[in-house]
Order: sequence, then C-alpha cells, then structure tokens
Amino acid sequence: MSEIDALFQAAKNAREKAHAPYSDFAVGAAILTASGTIHAGCNVENASFPEGWCAETTALGHMVASEGKVRVEAVLVMADAALCTPCGGCRQRLAEFADDTTPVHVCDTKGVVQTFTLGELLPHKFVLK
Repeated sequence: MSEIDALFQAAKNAREKAHAPYSDFAVGAAILTASGTIHAGCNVENASFPEGWCAETTALGHMVASEGKVRVEAVLVMADAALCTPCGGCRQRLAEFADDTTPVHVCDTKGVVQTFTLGELLPHKFVLK
C-alpha cells in the first residue's frame, strides 16, 4: 500500500467516526510522522460553538500524545466536498510540526483532488522567535 493510500484509508476510517450533528459535514484527517506512524482524527462538533475540534487538530493531538513533538511528513484531509483544505487555525497548528514543503493532500471520498504544500496554504505563517 502506498503512503497516500495508507493516509487515505486512515482518514476515511476516522471520518466515519466524526461527531458532526450540527453541520452534518464529516471530516477525516491523517498525518504521517517522521517515524512512519500515521495518526488520524475526525472533527468533533460541540453545541457551544466554536468549541469543536477540526479533524486536523484531533490528529495532531493524537500525534503529540503518542509521540511527543515529532516532524510531520505529510497530511491528508478528506471530506465529501470538492475541495476542503485545512482552516487557517489548523494550517498554523500544522506549521508547528511541519515545514513549508510538507505536502497536504486534499481529498473527496473517492481520492486525492489536489495536493498543496503547507507553504502554499500558509504563505506568511506566524512565528514566535
């Protein structure tokens, strides 16, 4: 199984568990780390907007809880939409663990629609130095 296929399957499995009773918009995400481990997450909505979690945030939380601070090598986001890129907050969260060249694969339920680099999605990231 290719890297993208493995990420796609992990995101698909996570998306099936999404808690999206308000928007009915389920999202799954999968992150590949430098260790070769895949961490997946789904969106978790909450009646107290904006207290829900995006799928990418859930996947990052799982990654940190499992491996600590590691490098993100690739990201895949899946939704039943033509083009569902990570929101601005998730782009900034990903930038904590990835660099501008990290691929972000955006998928619908059939496969990859488009691939961006994180730098393309977040060209002027905030850096605290």
